[in-house]
Amino acid sequence: MQSVMIIALGLAGMAFGWFVYSRFIATKIYQLDPNFVTPAHEYEDGVDYVPTNKFVLWGHHFTSVAGAAPIVGPAIAVYWGWVPAVLWVTIGTIFFAGVHDFGAIWASARHKGKSIGALSEEVIGKRTRALFMIVIFLVLLMVNAVFGVVIANAFVGTPNAVFPAWSAIVVALIIGQLLHRNFNLTLLSIVGVAALYGSIFVGSSLPIELPEQVMGLGAKGSWIVILFVYAAIASMLPVWALLQPRDFINGLQLFVGLFLLYGAVLLSLPDISAPAFNSAVTLDAPSLVPLLFVTIACGAISGFHGIVSSGTTSKQLDKETDARFVGYLGSVGEGSLALITIVAVSSAALAASPEVWHEIYDKYGSAGAGTFIQGGAQMITNGWGLPLGFATTLLATMVVLFAGTTMDSGVRLQRYIIQEWGEIYGIPFLRHGILATLIAVTCCLLLAFGVGGASGAGGLAIWPLFGSTNQILAAMTLLVISVMLIKLGRPARYTLIPMSFVLLTSAWAAVLKLIEFYQAGNWLLVVIDVVVLVTSLMVTLEAISVIAKFRRENGETKGDIS
Repeated sequence: MQSVMIIALGLAGMAFGWFVYSRFIATKIYQLDPNFVTPAHEYEDGVDYVPTNKFVLWGHHFTSVAGAAPIVGPAIAVYWGWVPAVLWVTIGTIFFAGVHDFGAIWASARHKGKSIGALSEEVIGKRTRALFMIVIFLVLLMVNAVFGVVIANAFVGTPNAVFPAWSAIVVALIIGQLLHRNFNLTLLSIVGVAALYGSIFVGSSLPIELPEQVMGLGAKGSWIVILFVYAAIASMLPVWALLQPRDFINGLQLFVGLFLLYGAVLLSLPDISAPAFNSAVTLDAPSLVPLLFVTIACGAISGFHGIVSSGTTSKQLDKETDARFVGYLGSVGEGSLALITIVAVSSAALAASPEVWHEIYDKYGSAGAGTFIQGGAQMITNGWGLPLGFATTLLATMVVLFAGTTMDSGVRLQRYIIQEWGEIYGIPFLRHGILATLIAVTCCLLLAFGVGGASGAGGLAIWPLFGSTNQILAAMTLLVISVMLIKLGRPARYTLIPMSFVLLTSAWAAVLKLIEFYQAGNWLLVVIDVVVLVTSLMVTLEAISVIAKFRRENGETKGDIS
């Protein structure tokens, strides 16, 4: 029954966030205007700027930001116990993630759909833009390289997921064409989901494997190359052709997956095997504070979300009032996924007893997406009576499709960044879409293969730094929104307080990792860590200077900036 209590309390908190807190933020703080002409209408080009139905856009936004992170992070963080993980996911969704994602969409839409990096120039200052974009590029580089490796590992470890994963792309291309011709959305939704789950059923008995060696590359390495070729092509297509329909289908898949997982909990009432607080952590395990707050990023708050919100989502916003539905409710969807992940890896479906659970979680980082698939599939089988093989393929496909969608959007966003650099520094060839995409993909492949060799494992070598860098970026995004609110004369405490907490904990974690990398002689990660810390400090100081100057010029003497 503990499992039911966990989801009941978590979902109740998120319901409060959506129905009460987000409405307050929308009306009193961001002050959404239904008559505001969004960039999607002002600059409509049929490629990047496309007015989009809010339900379709929600699907794009959610699946672009989710990836595998709201599964991997909570699955790892349960190592410290399920109570800290549940609290951070619930509180983070309500007061951190929703405000962050919602705010980034709103701020970008109010500034011609500019990315958060370009937006920082207008809100804070010219120097801030260059600094911001360094951190953004590093985060995108890490996300794309790592998720390429994650998908490749999933394809090799669960070959039954290969057929449905690629079938989903074909289905999305067809639906994209039909949606573009104004076919009925409800009918296409039903057909799309039916086709996807039909492919999962076929895939559960149709494993597809690559040869062990192809031109010196192992199976994982070959998959990585294939995935980035696909991502490069996908990122160049108009958003309506593949990105929107694929993300929409994946969003519907989430609803079905969450229905099966949450329903399985209610039907089977699994006991909780994980401890509320784990007192048996190893001596070399990182401390709960601050590492919990960077281990669980997506599902609580994530800087990558700000990149997507201001990079692709804001350019497709039909009405400004849709920003609440897309941004805040997208965060609630991700929080719901993180919450059920915690239950799946904490319950008796994964481990029949506390002793077995401790064997699985024998050290920090020993669990991940595979643990969720194992526990979640068994939970679905116990609750709904579905074959274990089908349930396993279903969840593995869900993880792959989420990660793949993030890669699609991530490479597109990298292209935007490189093209922006071309404009800033007057380098014509960087402004070319195809060349910018090739540069983006090449950087990701160099990271994946340059460190890890033919296996492509290099993408994972940089993952320990991703959590802190990602959260620092989230803090910087909230800082930009806060400065914007202050200049508009609106209360900024609702963004400044989350910003301060996230910046403190993530910088603390980054310093701890810096010491660890230095002691291990990992100079690549040392350099990246130092760059991130120095850059974030400079952006923060620039923002403080701008706020102080604004207050002086406006004769403000109050200590409260509300």
